[in-house]
Amino acid sequence: MMDDISVFSDHSLSELLKSGNHEAYNEIYKRYFGLMFVDACKRVASREDAQDIVQETFISLWNRREYLDPDKNIAGYLYAAMRNKVIDWFTRQEVNSKYVNSFKAFYEAGSCVTDHAIREKQLASIIEREIDALPPRMREIFILSRRANLSHKQIAQQLDLSELTVKTQVKHALKILRGRLGLVLFIAMLIGSK
Repeated sequence: MMDDISVFSDHSLSELLKSGNHEAYNEIYKRYFGLMFVDACKRVASREDAQDIVQETFISLWNRREYLDPDKNIAGYLYAAMRNKVIDWFTRQEVNSKYVNSFKAFYEAGSCVTDHAIREKQLASIIEREIDALPPRMREIFILSRRANLSHKQIAQQLDLSELTVKTQVKHALKILRGRLGLVLFIAMLIGSK
């Protein structure tokens, strides 16, 4: 059907992809998978997670191909989509100060400083709102654990509770926050991307 598609420009490949051309999709995949995988490995904990993120990015590219603007840079589109996948990955991780710092470092490394600062503030606001929505005692224990960096034993002594109660409350808080932040952050990103 076609000449050697590997010599086509990204713009030509984008036009073909938009019309559902599988060869164009495969060529874009070959051109960018390796680079994106290396970048994703710098962002997340394991090579398997990085590979999953890049695979999900390409699945999303295919599923949203009809919305592509061939005049826009396909590499920019892919990296922006991958950044959003990395954010989704972070929302599935434990909510703690390390997570917030990793998220901040990820965005500081990006190229769109204004957009990144806005998204970082949105994420921080969402996290704070969800922490504030925890039951009062659970919130107090969670804040002492994550912000004041107190051990379970120190919290138990300070609040006159058993260590097991503290440990259970922190575990429940993390479970609640993981569940809430996954959905809330996803909706926030959809609103922010319009």
